[in-house]
Amino acid sequence: MLDLILKNGKIVDGSGNPWYNGDVGVKDGLIVAIGRIDQEAERVIDVERKVISPGFIDGHCHSDLMIIDHPHSEIKLQQGVTTEVVGNCGLAPAPFVREKANLLQTYVQPVLGSTTWEWPWETVGQYMDFVGRSNPSEHIATYVAHGALRIAVMGFENRPASKDEIERMKSLLEEGLRAGAIGLSIGLLYAPGSYTSREELAELCSVLPKYNGLLSTHIRGEGNNLLPSVAEVIWIAEQAGISLHISHLKAAGRANWGKALDALELVEAARARGMDVTVDVYPYAAGSTTLTTVLPPWVLEGGIEATLEAFRNKALRTRIKEELSHEQETWDNLVCSTGWSSIIISSMQTEANKSYEGKSIAEVAELRSQHPIDCMMDLLLEENGQIAIVYFHMSDDDVKQVIGYEKSLIASDSLNCEIGKPHPRTYGTFPRVFAKYVREDKVLSLEQAVRKLTSFPVQRFKLGKRGLLVPGYIADITVFDPAVIQDTATFEEPRQYPSGISKVIVAGKLTLENGTHTHKREGQLIRAQHCCTH
Repeated sequence: MLDLILKNGKIVDGSGNPWYNGDVGVKDGLIVAIGRIDQEAERVIDVERKVISPGFIDGHCHSDLMIIDHPHSEIKLQQGVTTEVVGNCGLAPAPFVREKANLLQTYVQPVLGSTTWEWPWETVGQYMDFVGRSNPSEHIATYVAHGALRIAVMGFENRPASKDEIERMKSLLEEGLRAGAIGLSIGLLYAPGSYTSREELAELCSVLPKYNGLLSTHIRGEGNNLLPSVAEVIWIAEQAGISLHISHLKAAGRANWGKALDALELVEAARARGMDVTVDVYPYAAGSTTLTTVLPPWVLEGGIEATLEAFRNKALRTRIKEELSHEQETWDNLVCSTGWSSIIISSMQTEANKSYEGKSIAEVAELRSQHPIDCMMDLLLEENGQIAIVYFHMSDDDVKQVIGYEKSLIASDSLNCEIGKPHPRTYGTFPRVFAKYVREDKVLSLEQAVRKLTSFPVQRFKLGKRGLLVPGYIADITVFDPAVIQDTATFEEPRQYPSGISKVIVAGKLTLENGTHTHKREGQLIRAQHCCTH
């Protein structure tokens, strides 16, 4: 007697091989049979020729705190997602040193959100244990985040780490890897990651080979400095002898459109030398981050309180305005490459400024009769530095190039969405892949798209026996209609669930059925099975 049989499906098994007709049988949380199944089961569901695929993997997102506050994970389950990977871009809530609590919490808040409760963990391992005890409805894996490491050891100081500080960061990294983190993530756009040299990062990464850990990177610049930034992280990985994954590869700013292909050529050249390099991409021509990322890196020294103090200083304010008014050689001035009219406010903390959500900085500046740079600084002062934005800075052709690239996987890069108007990728990434890039633009075949959302990220992030419809694998399964699957979230109305996904099964339990969450919470904390060499 099986627990569940999905009958009469179009099986897309995650390997990239052509679909075939068949049934899928599940027992005790595992796939136990595929093909024509004549056994009995507690429940038999006729999926009426819909696609049966492995559950989708969101290999790059920022749900580190949301998964604790909202363990039902309905936003992702509605998209067919059964596993998320967090701790990306150097941003994570652990390690957490209590004396530096405000520095870390204000650092991560625009991306990860905040909590109304005290964080009870200190180490990455303790954070992972806490997530596991929250009994989420989907599986979770995490990186160790470089920004959190550096804050724990040296705060927001803009200087090279001493030998002792590097050793302390190595020790914290190793603790997280031993606990089952999948690798190290770095965010070189964000202070304090932006204060770190490639040599310092290569030394820190020397810990990774022992644990077969992956280096995941938000590169230093995605605009004018795109190509040297890609070359930099390839150099770091080559020096350390490790695998490299480049997050949300893009060419930002109209002057840089077309450079995504040049960046992929750098990846191919590295692979030709024997390096293991891959990338991910989200299926939109707009990104999302925190407003402080437009600032010159020196303004972020000392954390958000020091940044706000700089805005109150007339001389420093004048210097900021001058630097933001023209291109820079040492850092990507996204204001110049994108323009204030392309930077849209997605969330505000205060009720007084809520009406600005969905408007560009240029529009708000006009409403307030201010210069856009003064408007930006004053808004950050009013919001205590916590403003999330959406950037319209990419070309559709570049996005298609990266989505179609054989060594790219697709992920959401979704941020915390407790307030405001989040980027629609939070609610729509995975259905959009099939609606736009399979059905409409024909960039990918159905089988290629499923592979990029299932077996490829599982292999890349070492997520165990999932991501393929194979007997003996964990029964994480999504059922959808490829003819009607559709994202409905828009930039104007982003909080809308998609259509066309009828069943989501997590660890053998039917967790989403016909758009309704069944309240099952079978998700697990996935710990990487590192093959230590020591």
